[in-house]
Amino acid sequence: MTVSATTATTAARTAGATTAAAGAEVLRPHAEVAFADELKALAAADDRPRPERWRLSPWAVATYLLGGTLPDGTVITPKYVGPRRLVEVAVTTLATDRALLLLGVPGTAKTWVSEHLAAAVSGDSTLLVQGTAGTPEEAVRYGWNYAQLLAHGPSRDALVPSPLMRAMSEGMTARIEELTRIPADVQDSLITILSEKTLPLPELGQEVQAVRGFNVIATANDRDRGVNELSSALRRRFNTVVLPLPATPEAEVDIVARRVDQVGRSLDLPPAPDGLAEIRRVVTVFRELRDGVTTDGRTKIKSPSGTLSTAEAISVVTNGLALAAHFGDGVLRPGDVAAGILGAVVRDPAADRVVWQEYLETVVRERDGWKDFYRACREVSV
Repeated sequence: MTVSATTATTAARTAGATTAAAGAEVLRPHAEVAFADELKALAAADDRPRPERWRLSPWAVATYLLGGTLPDGTVITPKYVGPRRLVEVAVTTLATDRALLLLGVPGTAKTWVSEHLAAAVSGDSTLLVQGTAGTPEEAVRYGWNYAQLLAHGPSRDALVPSPLMRAMSEGMTARIEELTRIPADVQDSLITILSEKTLPLPELGQEVQAVRGFNVIATANDRDRGVNELSSALRRRFNTVVLPLPATPEAEVDIVARRVDQVGRSLDLPPAPDGLAEIRRVVTVFRELRDGVTTDGRTKIKSPSGTLSTAEAISVVTNGLALAAHFGDGVLRPGDVAAGILGAVVRDPAADRVVWQEYLETVVRERDGWKDFYRACREVSV
């Protein structure tokens, strides 16, 4: 049985309603489900002009991402902690006919921002193309139901729309993750879509023209090996916003604490008393190794091969929280995060292990109040 673009969208929305009803059973709800109350409150309070088919005004979209308090007292939690101007530029880009490219090193919340932008603008963050080395052209354009194709020949009923095709037909926001991992010839199939706002269907002698409200958010990073650089023709079709690493330790600690709390609640992990001290320690270690210098600026140190991103810090602390809850007394301690830090730092067993051992002996060992952390790291590093 085949589905048209309209039928597929209806099915997707029905599935979304089912997902929303499932509630706590879903391990990771989509943004529009997890923050449905905030989006509803913003829509009710939003009296500013909205672009065609947008659920919220650009101001409300930015407020949803950055957080704030509405006139009725509703608190909108921050989804992104960073420069406000970057968010405003990203939102404004989506209000034009230019596609948005979120660029940055791994772990700078590109996917997170992309998902929440799509949820706030279109109410649906699921129109997603996941870029990999094996992503086919059909994932960007369209495919075919071969049973229908063989039985009845090329027709609209036999056509299987891609997420981009569905977004074009309904004026929605489509997402492309890891654009630079997609083969170059598949990337180039985006050029006509982004420049002419049309998707030719030569087999049918037809085309799909994008309706107002359609746009694309793509993400890419410049640290991956084996990526396919964007052609100048394709890059010109995007407005690029570079998402930086958190500017200060305090900002990074805040991000990690917020996300660990969200992830912990979704996994039914109990909150860890005094966990902020260990979060701050993990962030300090990551920042020092990432920057190649200690926080006080007095000691230069070698950096490992990994990125040591904020996302990895969140993973280390979340894993430590699970260890403390299931195998400890519920208090997050150095021994709960030590193994996670080692795994994040030592990606190259030869070179990175030397960097880590040197950091332990020259920095951690001599730091006041870090003796317990030093011992825990030594135990897992042997």
